[in-house]
Amino acid sequence: MKIVIANSSHSPYASIICSTIEKAAQKRGTGIAKRDHNYIISKIKQSNAVIALDNEKFAGFCYIESWEHGKFVANSGLIVHPSYRGIGLAKQIKKQIFELSRTKFPKAKIFSITTGLPVIKMNSELGYQPVTFSELTDDNSFWKGCKTCVNYDILQRTNRTMCLCTGMLYDPKTTQLKNKEEKEMEIT
Repeated sequence: MKIVIANSSHSPYASIICSTIEKAAQKRGTGIAKRDHNYIISKIKQSNAVIALDNEKFAGFCYIESWEHGKFVANSGLIVHPSYRGIGLAKQIKKQIFELSRTKFPKAKIFSITTGLPVIKMNSELGYQPVTFSELTDDNSFWKGCKTCVNYDILQRTNRTMCLCTGMLYDPKTTQLKNKEEKEMEIT
């Protein structure tokens, strides 16, 4: 199994990525927005995605999107093909996309919204903190991406303040300060 930063050679996987996301949404019944084929291809071609392959067989995927001129970065579309679930692949993909986000946007706040407990746990291990939606991007384009989620009506009714998703945020400034404080406490 290899997890690599996606490039244009991975474009043929866009269809299976979209169908895997759609099938997962149907099965769960909550919290997964559909992704457009061309949108996934754009993420792949921009090298703003990671893909997991078992030889040439699709195993998993995740992409990044920046908002507010790089102030925020979202890790989105995390999906593992059903044949590869339960082996820790999602965690490896999540770590790789987090590292790509930190490399490409070192000062950005990285966020994720999810209804899935496993993703909440993965995010927590990477240093994300649960936050209210008001601490996430204000960019309307991001929130339009939620339109295909079955819970979008909740988001609309609450004026984007609440949903069934949990918002999580990694703030490099806060994390660096926290790490510095912890090191100082160890020394004293």
